[in-house]
Amino acid sequence: MRWIHGVAVGALSLALAACTTSPTGRSQLTLMSDEQLDQMGAQAFDQYQQERPTVGGAAYRQVQCVTEAIVRSLPPQAREGGWQVKVFEDDSANAFALPGGYVGVNTGLLDIAENQDQLAAVIGHEIGHVLAHHANERASTQSATNLGLSVLSSAAGLEGAGGEQVMAAMGLGAQYGILLPFSRRHESEADVIGLQLMAEAGFDPRASVALWQNMSAAGGGQPPEWMSTHPSHGQRIAGLEAQIPEVLPRFEQARQAGRTPSCGR
Repeated sequence: MRWIHGVAVGALSLALAACTTSPTGRSQLTLMSDEQLDQMGAQAFDQYQQERPTVGGAAYRQVQCVTEAIVRSLPPQAREGGWQVKVFEDDSANAFALPGGYVGVNTGLLDIAENQDQLAAVIGHEIGHVLAHHANERASTQSATNLGLSVLSSAAGLEGAGGEQVMAAMGLGAQYGILLPFSRRHESEADVIGLQLMAEAGFDPRASVALWQNMSAAGGGQPPEWMSTHPSHGQRIAGLEAQIPEVLPRFEQARQAGRTPSCGR
């Protein structure tokens, strides 16, 4: 696995000029422009709407209320143009946020999130992905990894059926050794950013732990963590519990400043 990792590192080094820093201070590889990502976000949101019916009423009003409260606490540049919110009729407990300012929540998630604070934990997490440019980083890492594997294949003269098998094994190693850990790191980073966002908007960050306990109870079995794009429920809950003392002062300051959202259903 070390030589596979070395290939990926070599590929990443080809684009060092495109390195940026995430909101938590982590170095990132971002090759795509904001304009490209916003366009892709708009296209993905439009496609999701075509594939699933949307719902209104109390469910939509709650999701919109929570999203607007969190958006008001974002940096000015992240509020520009507003954020479009939709609730989709879908039993899966899922939500997402996309570059360009789009938030989608499935009705299945609203069966798991018991109150506005738990819902804010999810929406804050998803917006955290956007603020941290995770879509850009994932796409850039995939491109750099593919480039590295292609260069190595050519340099090693891996051709024919045997070469294809070796390349397939290399690709599998890159998937489990590089790309999935990147994705799990993104999930953990979005948890941290999401806690900060919900606290600054006046939502109780301690509700995030209850939310993931509900997710764990409802979710059944999970794949081994090393094969998953997300941390295990237990690891995620432990990470949130470790971060809560850091963000509670932000929650208390928000409440003292009059940020007391009321987003009941």
